[in-house]
Amino acid sequence: MEHYDIQQLDEVTLEGLCERNAARFDDVIPVTQNILDAVKADGDSAVRSLTKKYDGVDLYSFVVTKQEVDEACANLEPSVDQAFRQAAENIKKFHQSQLVGRRTVETMPGVTCFAEMRPIEKVGLYIPGGTAPLASTVLMLGIPAKLAGCKDIVLTTPPNKDGQVPDIILLAASICGITDIRKIGGAQAIAALAYGTESVPKVDKIFGPGNDIVTAAKTMVSNDPNGAAIDMPAGPTEVFVIADKDSRADFVASDLLSQAEHDKSSKVVLACTDQQKTEELMKEVEAQLDELPRREIASAALQNSFTLTVESIDQAIDFSNMFAPEHLILNFEDAEKYIGRIVNAGSVFIGPYSCESAGDYASGTNHCLPTHGYARSFAGVSVASFQKQVTFQHVTNQGAKALAPVVTLMAEQESLEGHKRAMEIRVSDD
Repeated sequence: MEHYDIQQLDEVTLEGLCERNAARFDDVIPVTQNILDAVKADGDSAVRSLTKKYDGVDLYSFVVTKQEVDEACANLEPSVDQAFRQAAENIKKFHQSQLVGRRTVETMPGVTCFAEMRPIEKVGLYIPGGTAPLASTVLMLGIPAKLAGCKDIVLTTPPNKDGQVPDIILLAASICGITDIRKIGGAQAIAALAYGTESVPKVDKIFGPGNDIVTAAKTMVSNDPNGAAIDMPAGPTEVFVIADKDSRADFVASDLLSQAEHDKSSKVVLACTDQQKTEELMKEVEAQLDELPRREIASAALQNSFTLTVESIDQAIDFSNMFAPEHLILNFEDAEKYIGRIVNAGSVFIGPYSCESAGDYASGTNHCLPTHGYARSFAGVSVASFQKQVTFQHVTNQGAKALAPVVTLMAEQESLEGHKRAMEIRVSDD
C-alpha cells in the first residue's frame, strides 16, 4: 500500500486520491455494447451463445427448476441453513422498519395532499458468481423486494461449468421465497432482464453488484429508453478505516483484508492519527495476508490502495467525506461522538467490534451500497429502492376557492390559458 502524510498533500493531490481507476469503463464499453445489441436482437439464442463463450457451458434451458432448488437445500448442512435464516430474520427486521404508510397534510382549507408508496411491479436481481458466489446478496435484495410488494422478481446468476447454480445461492433464494431463477451471468443477464427474451421476462428495474462489464451494462441499459432503471452505479468494493494509536492492530488489519480479498480491483484505505501505529498496522496486514487463502487477490487489491497519516480523527473524517467510501469503519473507542460529522458514506461501522463482515452478512443493514464515490449522491439499497412514491390531492369546493387566486395568477405568468381556465371554471358559478 502506498503511504501518504496529509500534511504534505495539497487539495489537488487529495482529490486525486479519491479517484477510482476501476470506475473507468472505456475498455469494456465496446464489448458490452456488442453483448447488449446481440441479446436485444436475438434473445435466448444470443444468451445461449454468450453463456457458452463466457461461462464455458452450453445450456438448453436457463430456468432453475424446483427440483434443483430442493436438492440444493438438501445438500447443505442444517447449521448453514440456520445461519442464513438467522441473517434473513435480522435483515427483515431492519428493513421492515423502513415501511412507510400514508402521509397526509392539509395545505389549505379544503386542500388535502398525501403520498403513498407503490411497489415497482417487475424487478430483476443480479447475483454475482465469479470467484465467490454472493449468496448473502440474495438476502439483501430479495428480502426488501418482497417487503416492498414487488409482483414479479426474477433472479439471475452465472452457472458453473456443470451448468448449475451454487447450492448456497438457491438456499438463499428459497429462504426469500424467490422461485423465478435463471442461470445467466454477465452483461448478457443484464441485457436479458432489460430487454426481455423468449424465456426471460423484461423488468422495470435491475438490482445487484457486478464486475466492470456488469456495471457498464447496467449503466448503459439505464440510459436506453427501452431498457430498465437500475439501483445505482456499483462496482468493485471498498472500505475506509479510521484508526488511532490505541486501535487493535489485528482488528484493523482484518478489516482491510476482508475487503481486499473480494477482488483485485477492490480498494482499501487506512487513515491513522499516528505514523508509528500505521507501520505496526501494515506489519499486521502482511502477517494476516500470508494466512489468507485468497492472498493473491488481496495482495493485488492492496497495490491499488493506500494509507494516510492524519493529525486528528476530525481530519480523517473530513477526508472520508471527500472520498465518500462504500464502507466506513470507525475502529476506535468513543466513535459514537463523531457520527454527526459523517456526511458521505454508504454504511458506517461504529467502534472496534463493528467489523464490516457484520454488515455484509447478518447485522440487518443492507450491503448493496454505492461505490466509486457515489455515496455523495446515492444511498444503499432499501425497501424504498423497490418502490416509488405516488402523490395524491383532493380539492373540495372550498379548496378550489382558496387555490383559485394563486393558480390563475401563476398560470397567467406562464401564459398557459388552459391551466388558468381549468381552475377558473370550477369557481365561476359561485
